[in-house]
Amino acid sequence: MKTKSVLELADVKKIAAAAEAEALKNGWAVTIAIADDGGYPLWVQRLDGAAATSASIAPAKAHTAAVGRRESKAFEDIINGGRTAFLTAPGLSGLLEGGVPIVKDGQVIGAVGVSGVKSTEDAQIAKAGIAALGL
Repeated sequence: MKTKSVLELADVKKIAAAAEAEALKNGWAVTIAIADDGGYPLWVQRLDGAAATSASIAPAKAHTAAVGRRESKAFEDIINGGRTAFLTAPGLSGLLEGGVPIVKDGQVIGAVGVSGVKSTEDAQIAKAGIAALGL
């Protein structure tokens, strides 16, 4: 049997603070969502000025990255590559870039999803948050 790390509240707060700092540094109004390894929300934060819909999209991106065990961009690329049937994959709705898994010792322990600006910028914010853990 393997031992697996889990995110604690202190970790979640560290990720959220770093992601928020990255967004604010660039003047980006976004929603930041952090999920556990099952895709369940641990944190959702909508910055001032973020579009209402981003509060639904960011958690969906985090969920997709957590349960899919890869960046949500991978699924967007599959669909854009012509495999549109993937849109019917059960349980996945955040099929847009901006969801990034949190990996420790080769195991996905959660994910960050961001929505509100260009998808590459969403991913940039998510990765900045994860980097704060020093994994």
